[in-house]
Amino acid sequence: MNKNHFKIAVLPGDGIGPEVVHESIKILDAIAECFGYQFEFNYGLMGAEAIYKTGHPLPDETLEMCKKSDAVLFGAIGDPAFDNNPDAKVRPEQGLLKLRKELGLFANIRPLKTYPSLIEKSPLKKEIIEGTDIQIFRELVSGIYFGEKFTDEDCQYAYDNCKYTREEITPIVHMAFQEAQKRRKKLTLIDKANVLDTSRLWRKICKEIAAEYPDVTLDFMFVDNAAMQLILNPKQFDVIVTENMFGDIISDEASVIGGSIGLLPSASIGEKNALFEPIHGSYPQAKGKGIANPVASILSTAMMLDYLHLDHAANKLREAVEHAIENKYVTIDLHANQHYSTSEVGSFIADYIKYSEKSYYNFENVKIGKSTIV
Repeated sequence: MNKNHFKIAVLPGDGIGPEVVHESIKILDAIAECFGYQFEFNYGLMGAEAIYKTGHPLPDETLEMCKKSDAVLFGAIGDPAFDNNPDAKVRPEQGLLKLRKELGLFANIRPLKTYPSLIEKSPLKKEIIEGTDIQIFRELVSGIYFGEKFTDEDCQYAYDNCKYTREEITPIVHMAFQEAQKRRKKLTLIDKANVLDTSRLWRKICKEIAAEYPDVTLDFMFVDNAAMQLILNPKQFDVIVTENMFGDIISDEASVIGGSIGLLPSASIGEKNALFEPIHGSYPQAKGKGIANPVASILSTAMMLDYLHLDHAANKLREAVEHAIENKYVTIDLHANQHYSTSEVGSFIADYIKYSEKSYYNFENVKIGKSTIV
């Protein structure tokens, strides 16, 4: 494969997914123009849209396309028609769970940082969140979400089994330790080891692996306390590692710290494949209105560029995003009085990538609420 040519599987998904992914493609086109890369985009169905058209949340052809790609760019998944139907046998989310399992995407990585110009958007006090910079590693293909499930015919009882093996825990713990070495050299395992055997196994394995990373401080925190500490003192955390369900809950809680869930990207990494997606859901209420925040999808694209070892392009993209945020060229969730559409924000960021300070956008007009292009 030509190192400048990359095959990207694009799964727009449901709700606002197609809208935010469209802006990520716009960004990648700008990256290609600036840096001389070639991105070959192949589109596939997944989620509710796939169910409506094929009867399956993850058609076989979509799965095969993803396996043959260098990376997968994903939008969002979910549809109220399924959310409000407890008897639905096929659900959009099943497609994403299957894709993660089939691609072996065992590690979900969610970065969280605060932007100075958006501090006031957070429901938490400035002195609590200023300077927060956390990396969350969530195990993604095991635990209670993938355990045996059962509901009796009379709906009198049900169960979901949670199971972990050493082989499932070890790789993501190593990844988390290695990331901590690059940062502030602190790793926190979030578990429930006072109650759960699976948590005690996680804790035992983390202690064993810690011996290989003597420069990293390892500590432990029960998940209920961690949920509280994320609100009281988020700056105490550097890198977090945790199991599937706890990671799902903790990372969504952490998303409010920065002021909008529309800012947060994620990467799901396996040995041979990787998928990149914003952490927000399909937000069907905003579909087609041009108000969806594309930044989380765009920053997920930056993580994809990291994965492809296109470091200069990734850094330039993050610089462009920060430039947009600092200049308040943002969607309505971040600025109610002076806001821009999903497409306008994407175009602003793409334009900065191509032209930087020579951008066609007149920033004096931007600052007074006009989107005049000169």
